[in-house]
Amino acid sequence: MKIDATEQYVFGVEQSILGKRWIVERPKNPILTMGFAQQFNLPEIIASIIASRGIDPKGVNAYLYPKLNHYLPDPFHLKGMKEGISRLISALKEGQKIAILGDYDVDGATSSALLYRYFRALGLKIRIYIPDRIEEGYGPSNSAMDTLKSEGVEVVLTLDCGTTAHECLSYAKKQNLDVIVVDHHVAEIGLPDAVAVINPNRLDEDSPHKQMAAVGVTFLLLVGLNKVLREDGFFRKNKITEPDVMQWLDLVALGTVADVVPLKGVNRALVKQGIKVIAMRRNLGLTALADVAGLDEVPGSYHLGYVFGPRVNAGGRVGKSYLGALLLSTEDPNEAKKTAEILDSYNRERKQIEADIYEEALGLIESKSNSQI
Repeated sequence: MKIDATEQYVFGVEQSILGKRWIVERPKNPILTMGFAQQFNLPEIIASIIASRGIDPKGVNAYLYPKLNHYLPDPFHLKGMKEGISRLISALKEGQKIAILGDYDVDGATSSALLYRYFRALGLKIRIYIPDRIEEGYGPSNSAMDTLKSEGVEVVLTLDCGTTAHECLSYAKKQNLDVIVVDHHVAEIGLPDAVAVINPNRLDEDSPHKQMAAVGVTFLLLVGLNKVLREDGFFRKNKITEPDVMQWLDLVALGTVADVVPLKGVNRALVKQGIKVIAMRRNLGLTALADVAGLDEVPGSYHLGYVFGPRVNAGGRVGKSYLGALLLSTEDPNEAKKTAEILDSYNRERKQIEADIYEEALGLIESKSNSQI
């Protein structure tokens, strides 16, 4: 293989054992790296990474110390936000029953728990419906809508799902269910027949925040809803203490990291501030999960992705789909401990299943290789 002397190679390795080249995507800028290291008192490797990511000197502090007052966008810049919040406010004023239909993964569980905790702070206990992964599949279904309708629900929020559920949402409308979609998955050309579809990845959306997870979009919904309720005098008229939505950034951080969205811009700020909230051990479910996992240090982004995330996900993978949302929304310490232990056991089961599949795959490869000798 011809080696280009002008290319920079990872760790100085020109090519792998298979002859593949390992090339630095963005070549180092030694002058900029040195400038960052000196100006911001950074280790050279950190300065090099920041320089390679195209961050200019004016943006270094914001990158290193991301704050929500710098990155958090106006919720109403998203299409559908105004309509969705308006419908929720009318439901609150008229005492209509609201339900959450969330996805079974971490992003869906954190979104569901986030919204549940907000409404509980308003004195309302709303229904969380998490579809069974095996029996119901992904997203809303006609049977789920029938169940919620039979319980007297009038407004349904689909979290981390619903953008492509055209048939089901048309069915829901015929059942006089008003659906608000809060999602982040890439949409189709046509949107489902819903009261609102709040999704930065709508094809007609020009939001610069397309990298947000569903829990981030849900957080924006709550920021916008809280603002309108405050301005409308809702808290004063109903003698309710205005909720501090920042107290639930632990859930936003977990869902954002576990959904493996890019940690830049607003996502970076949400995770940075959310990790601070996690350290306060306010969420009984997260605290129980940390204890059952034997965590003996302050959680960071690594723990969100590799300690908390897999265990919350395990309910939807090999157990009961609703357990993740239950764990993250409960205020009962006994329930939190029990649920965390169940999820931990499901996670061990998941690991064993993966190990068995891996060994089986290796066996198949080896037997096939031997048969060709």
